Amino acid sequence: MSSEDEKKMAKGTGEVRVEPILEYLCHPAKKNRKITMLVTGVIIVCILLTYFITYSPFMTILGGMILFGALTGFYFPTRYSFYEDHIIIKTTTQALRKDWSLFRSYYPDKNGVLLSPFGRPTRMENFRGIFIKFADNRDEVMKLVESKIDFEDDE
Repeated sequence: MSSEDEKKMAKGTGEVRVEPILEYLCHPAKKNRKITMLVTGVIIVCILLTYFITYSPFMTILGGMILFGALTGFYFPTRYSFYEDHIIIKTTTQALRKDWSLFRSYYPDKNGVLLSPFGRPTRMENFRGIFIKFADNRDEVMKLVESKIDFEDDE
């Protein structure tokens, strides 16, 4: 083991720390304040409508929690860490680790790239794949994804 590897050793664990190739934070709510205000306004209107339709504090709170919970990826930051052999996606509530070898295709759009475990388009890839959001770094992320996933797009 080289002295450089020894410096990277985690204290007491015996594991070698590996630095990510690319790491960034994506926070859509902070990026676009106008859309954040609009979405928050829609949530408030929906909560008020729920209360005035049901007159139930329980249903109002439940509805608000469901709406807010569905938008946690928008309101809270997500950290993407790309390593040589895997990806780690950390959200407010979970950390997801996926090996590059699981992915066989990718489909970029203007907001991010869908990494799919299937070799060709299928309806299941939205459920089995993962979506990597861009944070004003589209070219850098796409270059890395293209280098890790050997995929020929037939479209």
